[in-house]
Amino acid sequence: MATAAVLTSHPHDVPTTLNYYGNTGNERPFNYTYPREDGQPQSNIVAEPHEAVVHDIRGKEDTVGLDITGFQFVKHTSAEKLFEDEEAIKSRYYQEVEDILKKEAGAKRVFIFDHTIRRPVKDGDNDVKRGPVTRVHVDQTFEAGFARVRHHMGDEAERLLKSRVRIINVWRPIENPVAHHPLAVADYRSIQPDDLISTRHIYRDREGSTFSVKYNPNHKWYYLGNQTPDEVILIKCFDSDETKARLTPHTAFLDATSLKEAPERQSIEVRCLVFDSE
Repeated sequence: MATAAVLTSHPHDVPTTLNYYGNTGNERPFNYTYPREDGQPQSNIVAEPHEAVVHDIRGKEDTVGLDITGFQFVKHTSAEKLFEDEEAIKSRYYQEVEDILKKEAGAKRVFIFDHTIRRPVKDGDNDVKRGPVTRVHVDQTFEAGFARVRHHMGDEAERLLKSRVRIINVWRPIENPVAHHPLAVADYRSIQPDDLISTRHIYRDREGSTFSVKYNPNHKWYYLGNQTPDEVILIKCFDSDETKARLTPHTAFLDATSLKEAPERQSIEVRCLVFDSE
């Protein structure tokens, strides 16, 4: 079977190319989440490719953690297997995600604000599919992290903001181990403040912001080789506690050594507000 063929018994570091932020000149970078009615481009972001090595963390998962590097790997078997039923995802899988965050991140309260399923995009597909994002980014700026709380939590927001708040993405493969386009995460300790470029993220009804990331040769990149559906990455996108790792740049990347016959990547990421108070 192709699933078994992608498995290896030892860590496998991958030389690859990562797409960083390319300078947009005097114009602040932007990204619209929908086609613009005026026919103008949805984004002015230009990819700037740089060579990098993504290190396989397998066997050394205990050397990283949410508060140290900004990411963490945990083992968890989900009752959901194919993630094709939206109601089941929201009624059953969301509860699993909440339980993971309470156990692994010490959450007192969790509010899930959305999820994304990524599957191969094929010619002739009529349904909307979102493939892997092959650009280094962080889902929220610090300003947007606080704004997320106010946007979703209403009258409770100011009280909740008096305690620690995090935004954590819970990411796992679907159906098969990851062979093509694994997910790379950067060690927060290798990131400099000047590497982070605030980028307008424009919805139909409001505007948020994400971080694009400038190239820095000191960035340290990691992934979990042959990550299975029973292995989850917790990706921190925001932390109000400035004494801890506050975020993790991440990106899908090309592993040219993957077997061509291996299944294409499928994954689900669930985005969560994580509170230290109830």
